[in-house]
Amino acid sequence: MQLLANQYVLLCPATGLHVPLEGALSMKIQWTPDLATGSSEIDAQHVELFKRIDSLFSTFDQGVVKRSEIDRTVQFLSEYVAQHFGTEEAYMTKYAYSSRSAHLSQHQQFIKSFGKLKDRIHKEGIVPEVAQETKELCTDWLVTHIKFSDKALGMFLKMKMR
Repeated sequence: MQLLANQYVLLCPATGLHVPLEGALSMKIQWTPDLATGSSEIDAQHVELFKRIDSLFSTFDQGVVKRSEIDRTVQFLSEYVAQHFGTEEAYMTKYAYSSRSAHLSQHQQFIKSFGKLKDRIHKEGIVPEVAQETKELCTDWLVTHIKFSDKALGMFLKMKMR
């Protein structure tokens, strides 16, 4: 995974000027081969998630936020995450994965956290705090989850699918 940081700016609606936000960073998230789980289906879904999340981040960083574009991307992410988690969960069930319960708990926690952010986006719009929280959740949680939980699942699936 590669994160590139630079100063985050916000377009001030009153003045039309881009205003730098102290301490806030824009980010670019990119899938890299070190995140491969060994399952081509799961890895392909991760690649697509990274692309869509990066697209959302780019929208945040443009300064001028198109509400309809953000709403579409956030809705897609909600649906795609559910589909992706469903794929992983089906494999866990089919092959009696012993860490299934803990893995499912992580998925449920992400869905709950992302749902809260989605609600905030709909209510508050993309204020800097919501944008930064979204970035942190999507990068920190997703990368950590893939590196540890999904890679472990991938190794398990490789052994079971031989």
